[in-house]
Amino acid sequence: MRRATGLATAAVAALAWGEWLNWRWSRVLVGDRTGTPTAVVVLGYRNPRPTANLINRWRVRAGLRSVTAADAGETRVIFSGGENGAGGTEAQLMADYARSVLAFDGTVLLEDRSTTTWENITNVIPLIEDVDRIKIVSQPAHALKARAYLRRQRPDLAAKLVRAEDYRVGEWMLVKPLLALYGLWTLRVLESDERTVSS
Repeated sequence: MRRATGLATAAVAALAWGEWLNWRWSRVLVGDRTGTPTAVVVLGYRNPRPTANLINRWRVRAGLRSVTAADAGETRVIFSGGENGAGGTEAQLMADYARSVLAFDGTVLLEDRSTTTWENITNVIPLIEDVDRIKIVSQPAHALKARAYLRRQRPDLAAKLVRAEDYRVGEWMLVKPLLALYGLWTLRVLESDERTVSS
């Protein structure tokens, strides 16, 4: 009985830790800037199939829910990701899913040359230079890494970063501890000032 209670406590603690860390990452390097137009940048994930995989489908949904009703008419959704190994690009697969499955009829732009997160940011810069607000969508750790890369490449544009809707309490809860562990490993490349929660 005592062992079962200990295991249950450890499991709850792991879930709470994963939830907290992902919540925290979603609030780093963002501000509360207002204004339109807005760019929602959705980062692709490895997708060697002719249709969007589970992770890319979730990222598309998170990207579209980041488009607020108030500024929908002045928001562009940018899908970013290069060749997927199946004769297409991650960007096109995500756009197709947004249009054909989720019936999104807003403005869509494609950045279809990137193969790394650094390239994602480099290649979307020409598409976001004229907006007032920028939202980067992915799993929270990956989105934070991308925001840090934008800050390194274009601090003036990084000042326009605001929160996307890619974190929700309870979503992906059972795998959030694993996402947190992986995030800690991938975010080791960030500087200490790139890990500070925005005020």
